[in-house]
Amino acid sequence: MTKTGFIGLGAIGYPVARHVARSGPTWVWNRTISKARSLAEETGANVANSPADLVAAVDVVFTCLPTTTEVFGMVKSVESWREGQLLVDTTSGDPGVSKDIAAWLDDKGVGYVDAPLSGGTSGAEAGKLTVMMGGEESWKGKAREACECFAAQITDVGPVGAGNAVKAVNQTLLAINIQAAGEGLAALTKLGVKPSVALEVINASSGRSNVTQNLIPERTITGDWLRTFRLSLLNKDVGIAVKLLGDTEVPGPATALAKVAMEAAMTFLDDDEADHVEAIKRTEAAAGVEIRG
Repeated sequence: MTKTGFIGLGAIGYPVARHVARSGPTWVWNRTISKARSLAEETGANVANSPADLVAAVDVVFTCLPTTTEVFGMVKSVESWREGQLLVDTTSGDPGVSKDIAAWLDDKGVGYVDAPLSGGTSGAEAGKLTVMMGGEESWKGKAREACECFAAQITDVGPVGAGNAVKAVNQTLLAINIQAAGEGLAALTKLGVKPSVALEVINASSGRSNVTQNLIPERTITGDWLRTFRLSLLNKDVGIAVKLLGDTEVPGPATALAKVAMEAAMTFLDDDEADHVEAIKRTEAAAGVEIRG
């Protein structure tokens, strides 16, 4: 039976690792060791003493860290990689760094697949995430098998780095939708239109999105600002998209404006833990209105 390791037990990583641990022998490691111990108590997983000990014990390694730069640092710090192993990196990261990681591991006979996730904490808890998979064909079959326990959809999007590129574009659309919907609903509220009524129309029309159908009704309209995905991480992802467009020489005015808006929201909120949907609070403050009801 395949032995699996999981490094990075954050808001998404923890529930994903839970599914992995329940599907077979699993070793876990996290900088905050209490999270690893908690998962072990829930699932019977093994707690590794270090990333190196984890890599030495398993066949497939998952990583779910804030950035691919951190993933690469961890990868290079480990001396226990061996030929035939596979690293499945679920981090939302930089396609260029993904290619560097893949090249470094390839010299040791280790495979690499970038497999960023979408679906949020609810999708992770339910085991119904979307996986965007980039990598060499020879490794993607094994990666797909490893991801099946927590995914509703696994899509092969191309070579190494393609998964992270698709994720960056997806995240930019999310940021644009948050900003645009917040601005529009603030204006409609000031005109006397009840936000929930405006959303009823929008969500039956061509402007609907996950933001208008789910995020704003659940959080902004109710004033219940859940914290499931940090604004700082969304800002990071949009920055990756800005770089992607520059590298491919594609004009990106909308993406650039999304980056400016996310940066401004972070400055306004001044809270490292702020959720991505809380970017709307800056629009509300500037408009002098709350989007409720």
